[in-house]
Amino acid sequence: MVPTLQATLGVKGHRPVVGTRDCKDVLYVFAVLNLISGLLHSNTLESLQAANRKSGESKTRRMQRAFADHLRHIGRVYPREQFGRVVLLIDNAPWHRGKPIDEALAEGPHLELKRLPSYSPQLNPIERFWKVLRRRATHNRLFDAIADLKKSVRASLGYFQTVRQRILTLINGRRKEAVK
Repeated sequence: MVPTLQATLGVKGHRPVVGTRDCKDVLYVFAVLNLISGLLHSNTLESLQAANRKSGESKTRRMQRAFADHLRHIGRVYPREQFGRVVLLIDNAPWHRGKPIDEALAEGPHLELKRLPSYSPQLNPIERFWKVLRRRATHNRLFDAIADLKKSVRASLGYFQTVRQRILTLINGRRKEAVK
């Protein structure tokens, strides 16, 4: 996640200003949203430009490794003995396939990946959540360090854990007026 700019209100005659940084550090968030209970399980990956150059590892390899770790985490949170089948909706990102992913799925055979068609984020329920999370955690904010961005995202994720009904309403695409 990178800080995002969004339209905002301001005092008449004064233009709101949000600074920018020439920084390519990025925070990736992997999350699974339980469509029944509204529980959210997430992991983050800091992608620091300087460290990435030193390692020489491609973005896809780093992301595959992080996604595989996330799948293992989900396998522990939803154990096979208690949950016979766990279906995860994913898009067609290159890091959602490959040897590390196959190995993680072999460790958790009850985890099943369902790929959505290309270019169809409207079909993925978690995309609606990402929009709201970004609005709460990053819109019109400048972070001094990646740690500050991570702290803001973690705080927002924690908040959403306390309002699960709002998450369920959001991902089911219903407005408050329609929920009775």
